[in-house]
Amino acid sequence: MGGALLAAGVALTMASPANAADTAAAPTAAQLSAAQATLDKAASSRPSTVTGWYVDHKSKALVVSVHGSDAGVAAWAEDLGAGAVKIEHVAEAPRPFWNIIGGQAIRTSSGSRCSAGFNATSGSNRYVITAGHCTAIGGTWSGSGGTIGTVAGSSFPTNDYGIIRVTSSSAVLTPLVDRYSSGSDVTVSGAGNASNGQGVCRSGSTTGWRCGSVTGTNQTVCYSQGCVYQMIRTNVCAEPGDSGGALVSNPGSGTRVTALGLTSGGSGNCSSGGTTYFQPVTEPLSAYGLSLVTG
Repeated sequence: MGGALLAAGVALTMASPANAADTAAAPTAAQLSAAQATLDKAASSRPSTVTGWYVDHKSKALVVSVHGSDAGVAAWAEDLGAGAVKIEHVAEAPRPFWNIIGGQAIRTSSGSRCSAGFNATSGSNRYVITAGHCTAIGGTWSGSGGTIGTVAGSSFPTNDYGIIRVTSSSAVLTPLVDRYSSGSDVTVSGAGNASNGQGVCRSGSTTGWRCGSVTGTNQTVCYSQGCVYQMIRTNVCAEPGDSGGALVSNPGSGTRVTALGLTSGGSGNCSSGGTTYFQPVTEPLSAYGLSLVTG
């Protein structure tokens, strides 16, 4: 223990011997960075419960995040030459997120392809609205980032709408519609009813973003499977695979649009032009008690 000695009237304090732990120098930033690089190179050999690692400069430690048991984790890092690590337990393992965007491709487990229309919610439940002749196929649907879910409702013919329940926790609902090569995504601000002569655009996974105008409303369209009523008629072209994609108001030079309909069917193509019919989106919103995802 340290003691005080009186010399020439001045109290001098003698320090106690330091503990061994106090004399161990903390790793430098360069050493921690090198240790992290060591783990990076051996990422494929990590224990299955390890979800990541990072340098905590405040505590001057290399932290390894673990979901579940940490057995063998410290030894794994030590054996690699990364030195001692600090174990951090996390409540949930990370996963990649991906966006569901109107107009992009959605596919069934059997390989059929349509296009996403709009995203919507009902309480805590999440849905993708698309064409009914697509959801009538049934099965499990997937998007650009993985599984979306299964069909929760479908109406075709008479109507042409359906909904897919989004059960993937990685899938993020957005208010966006893809403009493909025509520009950045547009944002849906709400839903409305199309009017004759209105400028509109639609997005689909086969032919991308195409624009034109409304040439009629409340149109009855008869397919081989039966007739569909109260449709929007346009001079916008479409082709197979565009089905279910979003019809929106023409944004002009802006980026905000009103959701109007879902691509149903028609005649012609995008090489020679054609007529395309759309299911008004307000109908499935009302029928299923859904709220559109807007931004």
